[in-house]
Amino acid sequence: MSSDSETANGRTYDPDGDHAFPDERLNETLTLLRNDEEVRAYLEAQNVNPVARKGFNDHGTKHIEIVRNRALCLYDLLKGGGVGFNGAAQQGLDEADESVIIALAATLHDIGHVVHRDSHPYYSIPLAADILDRLLGELSFYDTAETVRMKGEVLHAILCHHTEEQPLTHEAGVVRVADALDMERGRSRIPYEEGGRGINTISSRAIRKVSLQSGDESPVLVEIEMTDAAGVYQVDELLKHKLHDSRIEEHVRIVAINTRGDGDELVERIEM
Repeated sequence: MSSDSETANGRTYDPDGDHAFPDERLNETLTLLRNDEEVRAYLEAQNVNPVARKGFNDHGTKHIEIVRNRALCLYDLLKGGGVGFNGAAQQGLDEADESVIIALAATLHDIGHVVHRDSHPYYSIPLAADILDRLLGELSFYDTAETVRMKGEVLHAILCHHTEEQPLTHEAGVVRVADALDMERGRSRIPYEEGGRGINTISSRAIRKVSLQSGDESPVLVEIEMTDAAGVYQVDELLKHKLHDSRIEEHVRIVAINTRGDGDELVERIEM
């Protein structure tokens, strides 16, 4: 169970909390995902190529947990701010299916790493398709036609977490942006301890905390605390790049603050 502070800061989705969307289908789906042996096996195996063999940041179980939580909190804030979603709606699916699409895509978006780090979103598609056939079949609320439409929407969101593919749905945009919101220093722990000093590792070590909350000027305020100007790379090159053309960029405001406080800050505050 998440702490009240983690939930309030938009870091952890609480199934027992009050949400701006119908959550019964989502909560059943989350239980299914957490107890699924094949899904758990993929989340562990998919970390070998990016971390052990390529020296990249974490792309395993912890990364997926963070991305899924961020995605659902981001979705909740957007819904609470009156933002409409088009993916499920245009397929004739229910509003309750929007969050299920997001949760499934956030969970399976990186499984293509078991094949290769390079071009992994494209390898994720056939692997996720097989898993989705089974998972959606185990959820009692989808008939054959709805299963086909749900599968297509989830696969679209998985593909579009990659910046080369433009999201055509708000659900896909949420997953894309949430993937970049896993930028805190804990993500760089494995490659850093093993000697990795690439820009992804160094810059993520400069990010102390990422929180999501309702904004005064937009439905979502993403607040990022940095301890070093190196964190600008995570914000400007990665998060900003994924937010662009995500379909939700106009609803999200980002504020990054250097909290080092020793008077030598190269960057004190970035807003976008």
